[in-house]
Amino acid sequence: MAAEVLSAQGIAVDLYDSMPSVGRKFLLAGRGGLNLTHAEALPRFISRFAEREAALSPLIHAFTPEDLRAWAQGLGIDTFVGTSNRVFPTDMKAAPLLRAWLHRLREAGVRFHMRHRWLGWNGAGAMRFDTPEGEVAVTPQATLLALGGGSWSRLGSNGAWYPWLQARGVDLAPLQAANCGFDVAPIGAGRSGWSDFLRQKFAGQPIKPVALQFTDQHGHTRRQQGEFVLTDTGVEGSLIYAFSAAIREQINAQGAATIHLDLLPSHTADQVLAETSRPKGPRSLSTHLKSRLGIQGLKMALLHEVLSAEQLADAAQLAQAIKALPITLKAPRPMDEAISTAGGVRFEGMTEQLMLKNAPGVFCAGEMLDWEAPTGGYLLTASMATGRHAAQGVLAYLKS
Repeated sequence: MAAEVLSAQGIAVDLYDSMPSVGRKFLLAGRGGLNLTHAEALPRFISRFAEREAALSPLIHAFTPEDLRAWAQGLGIDTFVGTSNRVFPTDMKAAPLLRAWLHRLREAGVRFHMRHRWLGWNGAGAMRFDTPEGEVAVTPQATLLALGGGSWSRLGSNGAWYPWLQARGVDLAPLQAANCGFDVAPIGAGRSGWSDFLRQKFAGQPIKPVALQFTDQHGHTRRQQGEFVLTDTGVEGSLIYAFSAAIREQINAQGAATIHLDLLPSHTADQVLAETSRPKGPRSLSTHLKSRLGIQGLKMALLHEVLSAEQLADAAQLAQAIKALPITLKAPRPMDEAISTAGGVRFEGMTEQLMLKNAPGVFCAGEMLDWEAPTGGYLLTASMATGRHAAQGVLAYLKS
């Protein structure tokens, strides 16, 4: 996106990428349908960036979700708004958009250098690249780094840049997993996580419908309905990702975080209590809950996982657990498994044009900046908006 802005102004642009082809994480984002952006009202959209709302607001106002859709249309890619207000190309694919985009960039004179892995700067201040032909040094008039965060290292985002910027005194926040799964804390003695029975029978299965409620370390409580997946070690999926930043921060501060699951979000607490209090006669508890409340399979297994036999036999405690089952999480999954990362180059260490204060002529954009957002098109939109804004900064720098 930065190359597009710069080349349109007649600037000679060389784009270096460590991978054999460009846009590999972009293509991965489109594997299940390319979620380009989100169609909710702009104030709500910008609020999704939480602590970095103020920093990103002017950038996204300058390149809104509607602007992004118009940009895609200019490449011959029509978009539509899905049922969840997420915006997709009509064919759901990333490859046609990327092909059209790269063709336009090449026509504009952008030169692509593949298999060029950045190694930082040499003693003379030139950029070092490892290439198939050996190491080369490049001294541009301005540099724009868009190196990604620390997730999906096999696609090039490995955070290798962090110590090189740190050595130059750049203001950095530690990289952390975002939009990630979590490992569950041991529930019983002698366990490392889920029981063998739960893992072997239900790992990989979705839990739906379910509502998740979480109170963060600042006392703010939020509830959201959706679904997620039980894993070998814990939980992951869209509903978990929606809370991942708050869960991670509470784990950082307190060593653990407890979420509460409403296994029957369509029922009131009184309705559930009425059914758990109803005499079950000769039927087993599982049969009773299945016939009266529709609880079975993984939901029933989770109740057995968390509650003791005495609690299961107590109608009030059982009803309370069905509406607010506590699951304690002990750690986020490794950063390389995460959809995105938090942390990186702090806005406080850059000018308003996204130039590093400690490295004049060096600009940064994209996920390597210290911001995070949920899935739903926010990541791509903000990455593109920061790319455009940093390119405008490069233009101003070159003119000065």
